[in-house]
Order: sequence, then C-alpha cells, then structure tokens
Amino acid sequence: MIKRSSKKFIDNLLQNNENWKILDIGCGYSAHKNASVICDIQDLQGFYKDKKFVKLSEKILPFKNKEFDFVIASHVLEHVEDPAFFIKELERVSSQGYIELPTILEDNLVFENKKDHLWHMEFDDVKSQLIISKKIQFMEPVLTVSSIKKFSEYFRQSLILELYWKDAIDYKIEEKNIFGKYKISRLVLLRKFLSKLIRNVIK
Repeated sequence: MIKRSSKKFIDNLLQNNENWKILDIGCGYSAHKNASVICDIQDLQGFYKDKKFVKLSEKILPFKNKEFDFVIASHVLEHVEDPAFFIKELERVSSQGYIELPTILEDNLVFENKKDHLWHMEFDDVKSQLIISKKIQFMEPVLTVSSIKKFSEYFRQSLILELYWKDAIDYKIEEKNIFGKYKISRLVLLRKFLSKLIRNVIK
C-alpha cells in the first residue's frame, strides 16, 4: 500500500512512536530529528556525532531484513540508477516508510536537478501507484535549490510528492511518449508575458 500523505502527518507519527528504530537514508545534512540511524554515500559521521551513521558503499543496504520500524527516503529515489532495486531494498529493511519526491514541475524548474536527477515521479491516485519515468527536461531551469525551498512554503503540493507506504510500494516504470512535445523556451514565455503586459497597459 502506498498513498499520499504529508510530512506533518509523518512527523507526528514518528514523534508518537519514540521507541521505533528509524532509518533516514540519503538525507545528506538534513536527517529527520527522530532518525536513530542515518545512511548516506557521503561520510557524514563527523556531522552526526549524536546518531549512528552508516556509510553506503554498495547498492544493497547494509542492514538486516526488517531491521527498522520505519524508513525515510527524502529526495533520493530520483537520483538512483536502479529505482526498482532501491524500492525492493526499502521494503526489505522495513515494513513502512515515507518517500518524498519532486514533482515534474519542480524537477524542471531547478538548476541543480538538471544533471543530478534521472527520473520523473508522478502518483496515480486512482490506482494508488507511483509512476516512474525517465526524466525529460521540458524547459530550461530558472530557480536555485534555495529559491525553490521558499516557493515550497506556499506551493508545496505543486512541487513535492509526499507518500506514506506500508507492507509494499506499488509502482510502475513506464516509457513516456514525447512525440509532438517540444521544449518550453524561456524567451517565448517572456515574450508572451510582455505582450500581455503591453496589451493591458494599452487598454
């Protein structure tokens, strides 16, 4: 089961279950405050002095089956080369967790995402299924990571997918048909904006 949720709901869930063993994977310098174990490809042991830190060096997560009560993977899945394998690993080490992902809109807006992200993510609310497809850059980025965080304060649902899963993560990797689609030009958008502005001034 996988469904839409919210970080606020997850924060409350973890706060109310302080005895849970919680893994935060691929979090960089922003691990969840309730995480008991942190795992990352960077060596951040010096940064997380009050937490157990495990450096990831292989595709297989260095943990036992169902070792954790909860696993967090925030802005990780879009980076991995083999999303199907990574999802199986999440299911193996825990029976439930939280996945946070950029929407296709956010992915296209941010400069840093252009090279680092490999996949686009959508969520099918009818089938309760995560849809994964190869990333397509529909437009040239216009925002930095810091600026998109500010936007997220007001437009979070448009920019971020917040998903809670239990027992299994239902997903599908599909090929996108991009025939007939073209890249959105910033210059064209600017021209349309200025044209509209001028028409309004003339009125």
